[in-house]
Amino acid sequence: MAEDMQGIGEDRTLLLVDDDEPFLKRLAKAMERRGFEVETADSVAAGRAIATARPPAYAVCDLRLEDGNGLDVVEVIREKRPDSRIVVLTGYGAIATAVAAVKIGATDYLSKPADATDITNALLANGSELPPPPDNPMSADRVRWEHIQRVYELCDRNVSETARRLNMHRRTLQRILAKRSPR
Repeated sequence: MAEDMQGIGEDRTLLLVDDDEPFLKRLAKAMERRGFEVETADSVAAGRAIATARPPAYAVCDLRLEDGNGLDVVEVIREKRPDSRIVVLTGYGAIATAVAAVKIGATDYLSKPADATDITNALLANGSELPPPPDNPMSADRVRWEHIQRVYELCDRNVSETARRLNMHRRTLQRILAKRSPR
């Protein structure tokens, strides 16, 4: 247990903000085993309330929550506790949102699925060193598939509009959508 706590300072408070309840519970247990004192929130409103009342030393916020944007929670934490280390998680990895998260004050940015080890490494990484690469990164096919799915959802599941925005033939897109996701 002492090895797991290496790198965590005196204040081990950690706020987890995610609206995916099973993921939130699993991550909370895993982070407690690593020596953090975990508090959870399942919405922007709950995350902001906890961050205002008890600003944590560490935080992990999902970017897209049912009631808004996780970056709103990051802003409150940054205001209340400038020294906190914050990791933003999202299922929709995009350069623009990564830049926005870091500008607002996030320490790092990880795409889901991220496991507790990746998150701990990002939270405890020294500013000058990069965290180690993930043990099992997504394949290029999986990244492409995730991007297509994201655009498809943003277009309200309209195949024609998605194909137009992705600059691909409609039939090609239909075949891709009909297949299972790559590993």
